[in-house]
Amino acid sequence: MAAQAAPERVERIVIENCSIATVDADDTEYASGHVVVAGNRIEFVGAGRAPEGLENVVRRVDGTGHLVTPGLINTHHHFYQWITRGLATDHNLFEWLVALYPTWARIDEPMVRAAAQGSLAMMARGGVTTAMDHHYVYPRGSGDLSGAIIGAARETGVRFTLARGSMDRSEKDGGLPPDFAVESLEGALAGTEAVIDAHHDASFDAMTQIAVAPCSPFSVSTELMRQGAELARRRGVRLHTHGSETVEEEKFCHELFGMGPTDYFESAGWLGDDVWMAHCVHMNDSDIAAFARTGTGVAHCPSSNARLAAGIARVPDMLAAGVPVGLGVDGTASNESGELHTELRNALLVNRLGPHRERALSARQALRLGTYGGAQVLGRAEQIGSLEPGKLADLVLWKLDTIAHASIADPVIALVLGAAAPVTLSLVNGKPVVEGNHLITVDEDAIARATRDEARRLAQIAAGA
Repeated sequence: MAAQAAPERVERIVIENCSIATVDADDTEYASGHVVVAGNRIEFVGAGRAPEGLENVVRRVDGTGHLVTPGLINTHHHFYQWITRGLATDHNLFEWLVALYPTWARIDEPMVRAAAQGSLAMMARGGVTTAMDHHYVYPRGSGDLSGAIIGAARETGVRFTLARGSMDRSEKDGGLPPDFAVESLEGALAGTEAVIDAHHDASFDAMTQIAVAPCSPFSVSTELMRQGAELARRRGVRLHTHGSETVEEEKFCHELFGMGPTDYFESAGWLGDDVWMAHCVHMNDSDIAAFARTGTGVAHCPSSNARLAAGIARVPDMLAAGVPVGLGVDGTASNESGELHTELRNALLVNRLGPHRERALSARQALRLGTYGGAQVLGRAEQIGSLEPGKLADLVLWKLDTIAHASIADPVIALVLGAAAPVTLSLVNGKPVVEGNHLITVDEDAIARATRDEARRLAQIAAGA
């Protein structure tokens, strides 16, 4: 009889003497507490020192002067735009798309890989532990773009959702993308399902998941929307798209479909607790009620919405109605910094310019949007988004004892409203990704060189087209 294998040795990381914002259901916080990580799970969270007698402790971290939070979760992005930053800076959404689509339509696999590396590096070093990318530009002959993006996420070490996008409504059909930059209906569906087959992991501690993500009402046929929803539900994955971003989009939907965006989405099977939409700026009371009734989530992208003059999403009203809301960077051609931790501050400030004024959002609500709210809209609230025993060990240790924050007594206020805080340690699945405010999984300088080179190459190709 064969001998049984010895039980796996579980290594522990202990973080002590830190402030802790758990972002659990009760918003539990500790002025000085501990977090114990065992393998890839959170084992203990509490006040004071960690329990005595813990075995296999491979690392102890003195968190004095720091705040520990759940890792930040990005719910909307377009990585490929990293190599077209700083262009069309005074345009609204439709003008911006018209200006940039001819360039975007010429991307290829090396460009997309470099752009994904740059986007992921910037987010990860700023506290993002779960990223997502809505990639929808698949020019003919451009290579394995989805594989390049997923490979970059694995190298960086972050948890990742690829929202495999698609477009089949080109200029000849009244859309905005060039004709050669879109897929056929059949090609888009087949390509999406192939990515699900190759990469989707439905397990509790999955590092890579796939969503079905036709781009937007003005770049996608109704049939692709309908069949995309059917595909997602048949395969048990989530659905993502852009919705209600601008007044121009609302006008487009009324002219083309005879109804507003939310009613159109519902008619195509695109409302539900397995759906989240980016932006949702122009939502009336009925739209918000429909999202709340169906559990449809929202990725709030305050910097991009301001950059493109799209407007202010009604986030306080959505939250009051029970709509799940997370935060998104959006593509870095409309948010050149590419950082999610700055969106905590911007979400709070932008929403206070709306009708709710100073009561729109608090610092703790902003932190919840960037953590637990993001986990909700990605369908992973049982695994990530808060610091609780049994959840996956995705967490960030923020340094708050420098001159930038030293006179702010409340650590959550310091993190959200103060200057961008350095990341002393970031764990994803229990493994360090950032140490001392630098990525340890990839070479930041090499990524900077690669993204510069690919940006120049794309610009030269577009100029000669």
